[in-house]
Amino acid sequence: MKTIFTENTTVGEIVAMLPKASDVFKKNKIDFCCGGDRSLKEAADKRGVAIEELMSQLQDLYAATDEKTEKNWLTATYSELIDHIINKHHRYLLEELPNLSPYVTKVMRVHGGNHPHLIKVHKLFNELKTELEQHLWKEESEVFPLISQFEKQPTSENEQKMKKMIADLTNEHDKTGDIIKEIRRITNDYTLPNGACRTYQLVYNRLEALESDLFEHIHLENNVLFPRILQ
Repeated sequence: MKTIFTENTTVGEIVAMLPKASDVFKKNKIDFCCGGDRSLKEAADKRGVAIEELMSQLQDLYAATDEKTEKNWLTATYSELIDHIINKHHRYLLEELPNLSPYVTKVMRVHGGNHPHLIKVHKLFNELKTELEQHLWKEESEVFPLISQFEKQPTSENEQKMKKMIADLTNEHDKTGDIIKEIRRITNDYTLPNGACRTYQLVYNRLEALESDLFEHIHLENNVLFPRILQ
């Protein structure tokens, strides 16, 4: 079987080469977006996962994956990747964040007395919402236009501006990642209590879907778009 990566390949590089690897990493609670610069062995050791087993899962996945059906973002133009991020991930967040917000508030008000962690979930979600709304605005109004301009006019001045903005965005990604990970922790991996009502179920299901999309979104920027620019 062809080997496309080693123990020293970074987690981010693996997901860039094999997008479905994100499912393996999620299952093993390995951070592939904000922690995408770690080697596979380092990430496995941190989570207490056997590197041999992890390598085997990834190799089996590679063998079973029809790569022709997946877009290779490593070879796409900056503009193509930016358009994909905006049309898929930004649009999703701009719709989902305000739509989910009243349900998070309702569950806290109805069930917060018996489940006090929901008060913390409410606080964290609103921090996340504010952080992401400002972050998306900055990317679409300032950073992405500058990247597109650099693709057409790769001047030294544009390069220096981009490096500063990318450093700021990466720090914001870390903060966002920390918030969503804390939500997962205090909800015990989105484990519903016995007898949870439909709204309670809806909130947990949609928070987990939000996490999944957000990790894919950050991965594409941290591990694909930004490294290509900085190189």
